[in-house]
Amino acid sequence: MDKVLVTGGTGFIGLHCVQQLLDAGYEVRTSIRTESRKEEVMEAMHKHSSHPERLEIVIADLLKDDGWNEAVKGCRYVLHVASPFFLKAPDHEDDLIKPAVEGTLRVLNACRENDVEKVVLTSSVAAIGYGHGKDKTTIDETDWSKTDGLSAYVKSKTLAEKAAWDFMDKLSDDDKFELTVINPVAVTGPMLTSDIGSSNDMLIKMTDGSMPACPKIQMGFVDVRDVAKAHIFSMTSEKTNGERLIVSQKDMYFVEVGRLLNASGYKKSPKREMPNLLVRIMALFVTELVGLLPALSRNVTSDKTKSKEVFDWDYVSAENSILESAEQLKTMGLIK
Repeated sequence: MDKVLVTGGTGFIGLHCVQQLLDAGYEVRTSIRTESRKEEVMEAMHKHSSHPERLEIVIADLLKDDGWNEAVKGCRYVLHVASPFFLKAPDHEDDLIKPAVEGTLRVLNACRENDVEKVVLTSSVAAIGYGHGKDKTTIDETDWSKTDGLSAYVKSKTLAEKAAWDFMDKLSDDDKFELTVINPVAVTGPMLTSDIGSSNDMLIKMTDGSMPACPKIQMGFVDVRDVAKAHIFSMTSEKTNGERLIVSQKDMYFVEVGRLLNASGYKKSPKREMPNLLVRIMALFVTELVGLLPALSRNVTSDKTKSKEVFDWDYVSAENSILESAEQLKTMGLIK
């Protein structure tokens, strides 16, 4: 029975990868950063997985060498999902960039040393869609974000992914293994623990009255179960070798999400858009808005042709995923 390492086992996407792998019959090892969250992961798998006894949990930090060889040893495949994320801008951009880049290289180096067959890396559409001119209305897997003047998060995802491809290019023939990169858009859907994910946190802000109107921003949405499924499919599929793949079900403006929620009973959800000038003023005081400023009024969609040809199942609709998330957040008491 093949063994798979999933890094970032406490994360929103990582947990779904672990759960789907266990249900598919794999032996799974997952890395977490601190011992204190081990019970949380085990409880989640006892609740949501049919084979929690196949799960092993190890401690490994992206900023430290210790533990990564032991984490990777004996694994045929590695899903490198772990990456830092801050809803608010960090005090210094290196707080995001350093663990993202150095952590990716630590994991890949351990894979090289332990004869892993394939790695699937979780990147983001943030590594693709930012910093382009206003005339660009469609992005695809051939694009790279231009990091000058953009948020630490965009830089961290772009630089970490570039570091991964550079690492692969420099491998000798004796050390070669395969790499696939998954570039998801905003990820919503059910949570397996109280780790709600950044996009679900956005839904809280859209439903609790703290967002009176929506910034004029369009972005893609996809369900977390489809993102995890894409990772696991890519793990064993030769046609994904050496590929970047945008995973997105639908592009929506924030106001479309607000109206969907409002019509479904979340009456504090905004139904109007706010002027760009007001968003820019608010960003001086609400740091979560800073990273959104480059996307204001840009009508940019992702070309889903490549990924839909590879992942040829019917995705969970963005609308259903958003509403399922909101209902769970309400049950958790996070939406009143």
